[in-house]
Amino acid sequence: MSAWSTVRVSEVDQSVMLDEARRAGQQAVHRPLFWLQREGQQRLRRSLGVTQAPPPPCDDPSLAYVAPDSVVRQIHADLPSMLIGGLASLLLQTLHPLAMAGVADHSRYQHDPLGRLERTATFVGVTTFGTRLEAQSAIDAVRRIHRPVIGTFEGAHYSAQDPALLTWIHAAEVSCFLTASRRYGPHQLAAAQCDAYVADMAPVALDLGATEVPRTVDELDRYLDGIRPELRATNAALTAKTFILKGVRRWPHERATYGVLLAAAQGTLPSWARRELHLPAIPGAGGVVKPAASLLCSSLRLLSASPQEHRERSHA
Repeated sequence: MSAWSTVRVSEVDQSVMLDEARRAGQQAVHRPLFWLQREGQQRLRRSLGVTQAPPPPCDDPSLAYVAPDSVVRQIHADLPSMLIGGLASLLLQTLHPLAMAGVADHSRYQHDPLGRLERTATFVGVTTFGTRLEAQSAIDAVRRIHRPVIGTFEGAHYSAQDPALLTWIHAAEVSCFLTASRRYGPHQLAAAQCDAYVADMAPVALDLGATEVPRTVDELDRYLDGIRPELRATNAALTAKTFILKGVRRWPHERATYGVLLAAAQGTLPSWARRELHLPAIPGAGGVVKPAASLLCSSLRLLSASPQEHRERSHA
């Protein structure tokens, strides 16, 4: 072997050693960061009443209930804006007297609020990221739960299987999720994407038993305008509102986080809904809530990101 060959091998060996050392250094730095992130994710899930990590999404277009490239997945993958939209939708949904009567008469939300939240979050997750079989199983379970939810309120009959009530619940959720995403989500949404979101969310409402569901943002807005005369804050609605405002967490950092999310959620509601629910005015809301909520969303987004997402961001 020539001297030149010996030098070349030595340089290659040194290059390999440097690469290995660099990788080892990166792992040494990232390992504790990933451990802290995983620990933070577990605490975040526990604070939301979520006991298990979500299953991996179905990325096979032939099997998925929602297309993997759908804007629904883009919006629902962002935990912070979904938390804000979820709180807003809970408040807005209370304003339908018959829907709220069904909740008051048949739900145990005050006795097991985190369990109910976990079940709702699981349903949204499965019907967003699961297979058609998984989603249909979840939808069938909800329909079974809805079957005995019947009664009367002020002389009017209600049923959780009523297509009109199913449309109301669906429209309130879609409106609040979309508004929260547009205001606090990580990506700007074009008008076409917003219409696509409303359209791609329609199948789950139809599969639950709704019959007439908005397919565009304009149709959604017209639906909400048209149903306003039927909406009002009953005693049951005000009781539920107070429960939502109070929250269920007691640790100072949990109360502070919840307070910011709740203030942001109130800000996404239509002004008429806030007035109807007698929601308290937040001093300086215009200049304080949005920056504070945006900062919190960024922190929660960083905490809830996967290691792969962290690597992609670090190389961006």
